[in-house]
Amino acid sequence: MYSLVRTTISRSATTGLSRSLALRAGAASVHTLPDLPYAYDALEPHISKQIMELHHSKHHQTYVTGLNAAEDGYAKATTTQQKIGLLAAIKFNGGGHINHSFFWKILAPTSSGGGKFSDGKLKSAIEKDFGSVEAFKKEFNAKTAAIQGSGWGWLGYNTSTKRLEITTTANQDPLLAPYVPIIGVDIWEHAFYLQYKNVKPDYLNAIWNVINFKQAESLYADATK
Repeated sequence: MYSLVRTTISRSATTGLSRSLALRAGAASVHTLPDLPYAYDALEPHISKQIMELHHSKHHQTYVTGLNAAEDGYAKATTTQQKIGLLAAIKFNGGGHINHSFFWKILAPTSSGGGKFSDGKLKSAIEKDFGSVEAFKKEFNAKTAAIQGSGWGWLGYNTSTKRLEITTTANQDPLLAPYVPIIGVDIWEHAFYLQYKNVKPDYLNAIWNVINFKQAESLYADATK
């Protein structure tokens, strides 16, 4: 889940963030806003065009701009103190860029298969680890809705236990090792408030209609090789 650096969250997320700190002095605009793989209105009625347009073109762009500025400042910093002072901005904006780049790909219009969960290794693993797909969704929604403030809900593959687990991260923290992200849902208010107001459960129930289970299946296959 970089660069022109790849921003798909994966096992290399930690390595990618470390590499970000080694940018050469004077580098600018290394990170760019990725195109959406569908139109802004493609996820309606489950996620409105207005939300998608603002979320992608404004919020995600802000993280990209902030990350480029922070990394450029880090590359030009002349003291360790100056570098330490920029780490929080790199973590926040870098996480926002990584998470959103992942998020756009884990969503898909219903006309392109969004919400359709075919039989396969991922579905079997979810049934094994959670009892059923519906039980998994219920637990995922409950844990994600319980986030205090802003953050993300994740289905991750734990490479240590070899099991799927539901977990959450605060703010824009990405999901890191030993987890490999399979599904991630943004629970920041900017992801749903214009349409669902403060009713997080309605947003979380609706988003399953546009989850790209085909992409999740591919991520799970890569994680379990």
